[in-house]
Amino acid sequence: MIHRQIADWDDAYANGPNIPGGDRWPAAWVEPARAYREEMAAAGRARLGVAYGSGERNAYDLFLPAIEPAGLVVFVHGGYWMRFDRSLWSHLARGCVESGFAVAMPSYSLCPSVRIADITAEVGQAIAHAAGEVAGPVFLTGHSAGGHLATRMVCANTPLPDAVRRRIRNVVSISGVHDLRPLMRLAMNETLRVDAAEARAESPALLEPLPGTRLCCWVGAGERAEFIRQNALLANVWTGLGAATACVEEPDRHHFNVVDGLADPSHALTRTLLTG
Repeated sequence: MIHRQIADWDDAYANGPNIPGGDRWPAAWVEPARAYREEMAAAGRARLGVAYGSGERNAYDLFLPAIEPAGLVVFVHGGYWMRFDRSLWSHLARGCVESGFAVAMPSYSLCPSVRIADITAEVGQAIAHAAGEVAGPVFLTGHSAGGHLATRMVCANTPLPDAVRRRIRNVVSISGVHDLRPLMRLAMNETLRVDAAEARAESPALLEPLPGTRLCCWVGAGERAEFIRQNALLANVWTGLGAATACVEEPDRHHFNVVDGLADPSHALTRTLLTG
């Protein structure tokens, strides 16, 4: 019998150092994201920096299809709740936009200036605001910490208003961190400040899904074992709580390129997201 135990928790959640050429990211996203924003702005199909709250980072970019939107997709970025903003991911809107959907990409306040619970509230505020701008069904996705935040929106104690939660058709968490308790063992928790109470209150894997939740947990098969475990964990737990769930390990993908499929309207990741 083989028992598995994690000895180095920081390494277990370290992506860049464990990916060959991992130091290419996030710089590798900058140019394609900038080019897509400029392309969409030139076409009159980008609304950049839409304010959804009073905070400095409370804004989202909205990318529009050439036709009346069939609904709204919201992509929530990652960065361990303490890095990055919406500007790195704009190109990932292409797949859904070319499929006829509007795509909102919000920024949010970062730790340590706020707690993860505060970020949850801000993301709910951003989604509610964008849903007021675009009619139709709502589809949620996010990467890494953004996967946590996307799934947090369909927990029973969601910050979303009833009118918005009723419009949610599907959620895809990409490499999401769904149980925050391990973060308390990491050096980065000096910035995140997650304690046992917040971990219990903000971990989707420890919460119940909204009735009718449809969820796909998607991860790269080449990712750290902890991300693969976290991916399967939520799908497993929520299946037992009545949600319709799926779990995918995409071959030949690691933590940084697993999101690339969203830029392609024909990729399985985009098609899975827009199911519902």
